[in-house]
Amino acid sequence: MNFKSLSALAVTTALCAPSVFAADMADELTIVSWGGAYSKSQLRAYHEPYSEKTGTNIINDDSSAEAVAKLRAMNEAGNITWDVVDVVAADAIRLCDEGLAMEIDPATMLAAAPDGTSAADDFGDLLVSECFIPQIVYSTTFGYRTDLVGDTAPTDICAVFDLEAYPGKRALEKRPINNMEWALLCDGVAKADVYDVLATPEGQDKALAKLDTIKDSVVWWSAGADTPQLLADGEVIMGSTYNGRLFSVIEEQKQPVAMLWDAQVFDLDGWIIPAGLSPERQARALDYIMFATDTQRLADQAKYISYGPARASSAPLVGKHADMGIEMAPHMPTDPENAKNTFLYNYEFWADYRDDIDAKFQAWLAK
Repeated sequence: MNFKSLSALAVTTALCAPSVFAADMADELTIVSWGGAYSKSQLRAYHEPYSEKTGTNIINDDSSAEAVAKLRAMNEAGNITWDVVDVVAADAIRLCDEGLAMEIDPATMLAAAPDGTSAADDFGDLLVSECFIPQIVYSTTFGYRTDLVGDTAPTDICAVFDLEAYPGKRALEKRPINNMEWALLCDGVAKADVYDVLATPEGQDKALAKLDTIKDSVVWWSAGADTPQLLADGEVIMGSTYNGRLFSVIEEQKQPVAMLWDAQVFDLDGWIIPAGLSPERQARALDYIMFATDTQRLADQAKYISYGPARASSAPLVGKHADMGIEMAPHMPTDPENAKNTFLYNYEFWADYRDDIDAKFQAWLAK
């Protein structure tokens, strides 16, 4: 990794060391995440133990879906009001490239594994950006109403585009990511060729044309909690969302919903610290990150939601759900039974093409 800018952060790095005095840190943190079952899992695994340990007041903000735009605006205004922000990997790459997130040195800013393995080795290839600290491996996949799909439950992603076999409303996220990939897969593009095709205007038009075939039957969602609620209310027959949200509606709420794992899209989610914080706020943010991304804390989150921890040393510590007592491993997107046909999200592609394809997608939506 290139840590050329870290020399300018020498003082902050020293503040982050275990010997730091509480007086050197802010006594309040604004942490931005996605809301719903996911934020609840962070609250129980990270926020509450950290507040109990340090006395820090944590303010929760559920604005992660708008993180890139809001951080750009804050930077332009010279007023950064967030301290730690949960983002997907592609957004972390964009924020890092734009200088809106600070670089993180795993050797000094992240905890080693219990056996002494460095954080860099423990996270391994999941450290996809110099500014990104991964928490979880998750997937975006589909849930469907078991009582509304008839006698033949869907097993293939292309059931989403089959209005004849599965009439009814679908819920899709109001952005091109994942929707464009699924559309191309179901229009005959080989999995290995999807991003090469999507990089061309013709390929983008091809994906949008496939989405056109179901556009009138789509309910568009923006928040991860939307699809579970739409499924619970019977307003859609199937819908995409994060696998942990579906776990919640299936296992905790006992709704007549099942998971469609086919072509689930693997992705990473984790923390960034905005650039431009005061030394006291930055020190507090770094102290929180050191705590919240250690081996035990990442394993603890899996007690509350079915996302795989990003550290190799955390995986063996994943056990049963804290409240329901069920084994969590079979509910992880990485479980071999669930991962028979996965689609790997291309972080670099979307970091490069996101703004242009977003504009094209929004224009298509408005037609």
